[in-house]
Amino acid sequence: MQLRTIAPEAYARLVMPQTAPLWGGGDLDAYVARWLGIARSRFGRKHYRTVGLYENRTLLASLKEYDRTILDGSRRLRAVGLGAVFTPEALRGRGYATAMIAAVLDRARNEGYDVAYLFSDIRPQFYAAIGFRKLPSREIVLRADALPSKRLAVVPLIEKDWGAVRRCFDLASRGHVRFERTPLVWEWVRARLDLQLERSGGQPFHLTVRHGRGIGAYVLGGRIPHRDAYYLSEFGFADDLAASVVPGLLRAAAGDLRRIVGWLPPHGARELLPRGNIRARRGSVLMAAPLSSGGTRLVSHATQSSAADFCWEAEHV
Repeated sequence: MQLRTIAPEAYARLVMPQTAPLWGGGDLDAYVARWLGIARSRFGRKHYRTVGLYENRTLLASLKEYDRTILDGSRRLRAVGLGAVFTPEALRGRGYATAMIAAVLDRARNEGYDVAYLFSDIRPQFYAAIGFRKLPSREIVLRADALPSKRLAVVPLIEKDWGAVRRCFDLASRGHVRFERTPLVWEWVRARLDLQLERSGGQPFHLTVRHGRGIGAYVLGGRIPHRDAYYLSEFGFADDLAASVVPGLLRAAAGDLRRIVGWLPPHGARELLPRGNIRARRGSVLMAAPLSSGGTRLVSHATQSSAADFCWEAEHV
């Protein structure tokens, strides 16, 4: 048995017809088109690949890999994200997925990666048995009327604002452990955000508060009327003064919707929101496996975090 990279067209032909009922929303053509768009994007060509465990010509199991960088103070840690772990039904129960992930981790360790991570939707104990540790993975629900109803000059986010949004993100997360976001990563984040909202039946609704010629604060998310909720993907701000308007900006984004829902924000952002109703997520449980001494320190610190989660939902793979 050996690991091999699977070309996008081959993955679409061999794997996606089987995974579409799980992750595709029922429309195979749309599912394949969305995935090929990511695989062929600038981000995909540089940071993304599909991998399979083969025995001769038989594909036994497959997964997706994402290259990311985590900033931890002055340290830059190489991270590999894993997703869409899949074994064909006729081959399950034989340990192929376990063997594949173990081989991926060994290869990543040999290539100098510091940590591997994934978001588990089912059976976190499966990944725990091969070296992954469960990190805090929570969601928050806020009553919109618990946020201040403050008059703000809010305006919708437009295309030319994305560069300013990136600068706000960097300023707001400065000094905190975080995933690095390069321009290519931002392209991927934007594509994922639209897809997430589409799957939930929501409509993108991103707002900003201007600051001079730029942006003081932004919120990314969508309105989901059938859930009477605004789905918060993330927010950012340029400085302490701009941070103070974030609760009012969220209230404006919710409008006449009763609730604001989303992942519990990371440090630097969590402190701006009221207590809310916090509970463990049922899916997308963040897990990480250290591959170096730096990765071990990172995972140990993240595991012990109680006040905030490790990352925004936009980093989900």
